[in-house]
Amino acid sequence: MSHQLIFDIGNSSAKVALFEETTLAEHIHAEHDELPHLLSTMVAEHPMLECAILSSVIPLTPAMQEAIEGLPFPCLIMSSNLQMPFNIAYKTPETLGPDRLAAAAEAWAQQPGHNLLVIDMGTAITYDLVTAEGEYLGGNIAPGVSMRFKALNHFTGKLPLVSKAGRRTAIGDTTETAIREGVLQGVNYEIEGYIRECSNKYTNLLVFLTGGDAKFLDNQTKSRTFADGLLVIKGLNRILTLNR
Repeated sequence: MSHQLIFDIGNSSAKVALFEETTLAEHIHAEHDELPHLLSTMVAEHPMLECAILSSVIPLTPAMQEAIEGLPFPCLIMSSNLQMPFNIAYKTPETLGPDRLAAAAEAWAQQPGHNLLVIDMGTAITYDLVTAEGEYLGGNIAPGVSMRFKALNHFTGKLPLVSKAGRRTAIGDTTETAIREGVLQGVNYEIEGYIRECSNKYTNLLVFLTGGDAKFLDNQTKSRTFADGLLVIKGLNRILTLNR
């Protein structure tokens, strides 16, 4: 049985996972500065590990680079140069976020032969399309939920920085709830609009939803999607297996 280590380094935090073939055996959230120590700990605790894959949307720190280079097994760096389960039609594949490709790869593995819209609600919100013919078309990138709250505070003179968690009301009745509803309802409408437009163009469209902010979507949107918070790390594991 193959044992594989997965690193998914995002803008705000990181995930580290251990897979036994396609079975997720361990899953850890970590801060960026914790990764080198966590890596050495996992290698020491799991001598059966055979290979790894690293996906990062930020430059690696010298400490993390050194830790990766010191691994006793090969570590692939996730990029569009690796073999994928679909064809990439994106005009600048070298600029593609590795997390976007990984999420799309896992969605395709779960529902091959369907038109797919993959929505990842992290620091940014990404929308990615894979056709039923197995062609990754690309997609769009929009500000994430927290980024929208920070922008309203930063670029205005008086609007406060509001938390996404708090009292909800259909129509904001204070400045705090007006900002919260403006951001969260706005994201809901944006996502509903993407689903509607893509469904009109691509028949029998299936929608996958992942990312830490997916919980802030309304129930109507959630009910129309395949929700999987581990879509990216599962996709990285599949790509690692494909490229071993």
